[in-house]
Amino acid sequence: MRRRPVVAGNWKMYGSRAANASLVAGVLSGLAPRALRNVEVVVCPPFVYAAELSPQLQSANVGLGAQDVCAEAVQGAFTGEVAATMLREVGCSHVIIGHSERRALYAETDELVGRKTLSALAVGLTPIICVGELWEERDSGRTYEVLGHQLSAVLQTLDSDPAGLAGLDRCILAYEPVWAIGTGRTATPGQAQDVHAFIRGLISSRDAKIAQSVRVLYGGSVKPSNARELFEMSDVDGGLIGGASLKAEDFVAIVAAAELGSERTSCC
Repeated sequence: MRRRPVVAGNWKMYGSRAANASLVAGVLSGLAPRALRNVEVVVCPPFVYAAELSPQLQSANVGLGAQDVCAEAVQGAFTGEVAATMLREVGCSHVIIGHSERRALYAETDELVGRKTLSALAVGLTPIICVGELWEERDSGRTYEVLGHQLSAVLQTLDSDPAGLAGLDRCILAYEPVWAIGTGRTATPGQAQDVHAFIRGLISSRDAKIAQSVRVLYGGSVKPSNARELFEMSDVDGGLIGGASLKAEDFVAIVAAAELGSERTSCC
């Protein structure tokens, strides 16, 4: 089954108005219209820059994503939080949920990740739900145990919603091997494929149709030098890009690698 690949750039806490203008201009000028037909491209800047970047990105058919969202379904006295409705109002189409840095630095739990997922889905945002293991967890052979627990928590939360598991069909998953982010280590394409296949298999045990349609991104230090090999894996549907998304040339090259993977899948 052909799944349209996604390349999402997570800018993290980097940027300024001047730097953002230069970066977006470079990305948009480098993206061929054909690539945007074959690959879904999303840019996720810090909250404060979302509204001003929205018109330019939308006009180029590039999605605008947020890096986080409040779990509360209604606006209220939640100082420092940003509601899903607010993200929609300024033009966001996607939102990253449960990123490894949110889990590690801000103690976000699997349960909270599930609640944020429901908050995003309720207003029509596409959640990019992150799961991943630490080096010590991989080294001790607990990768699948950890990922299974993280993903099962999201599935259980979806079960509590009237839409049920069908909500997962409106989500994107991202495998982030935490041990491969900014450490110099990178999962081999085979290692990435094994984990992505496990994730798809876990979903298949609940709903085989959704398992085949849901897109699973790789988020462990994707660069132009390794993107093509990673995206050639049958269960890798693109990437959640960190550092390389801050360099227009690198980000465009990664989108091009995803486009090649899309062409290969559609013709074989």
